[in-house]
Amino acid sequence: MNIEKPNRKKHAYVQHLNAPPETVFPLLCPVMETKWVPGWMPATVFTDSGLVEPECMFTTPSKPHDSIWLVSKHDPDRYRLEMYKISPEHTITKLEIALSGENDGATSANIAYEVTAIGTAGERFVEEFTEEWYEGFMQSWERAMNHHLKTGGKIA
Repeated sequence: MNIEKPNRKKHAYVQHLNAPPETVFPLLCPVMETKWVPGWMPATVFTDSGLVEPECMFTTPSKPHDSIWLVSKHDPDRYRLEMYKISPEHTITKLEIALSGENDGATSANIAYEVTAIGTAGERFVEEFTEEWYEGFMQSWERAMNHHLKTGGKIA
């Protein structure tokens, strides 16, 4: 048995989304994200309702093995979502999202990713998972969501 100190990094970011939480929250779903996230297309979604729900699972293409996602918390009443992404021989990522309404009718989306390496390629990924990289990733996500909220379409 190997017992090791984890190689892990966590970053958080607050997005400003131009719609109320009750409009934004349903879009945080592997099925609904195909409508607004450029290039997003899960391979398989395991769900009773056809949308995100507690214990919903889905896979996304990755190399050398597809990544497996598991929704561990889904609370539409409090606008909270938590899921884990397992990328075999690479990383395990915990994603936490908490939405709150703003006075102008918009949403603050607190989004945190915690990445833990579980393989050599994951070690390199964690090293490159910088605050600057994460901020750029979150800003592109924010632009794509706001574009969808404004136009109903996907950003080019």
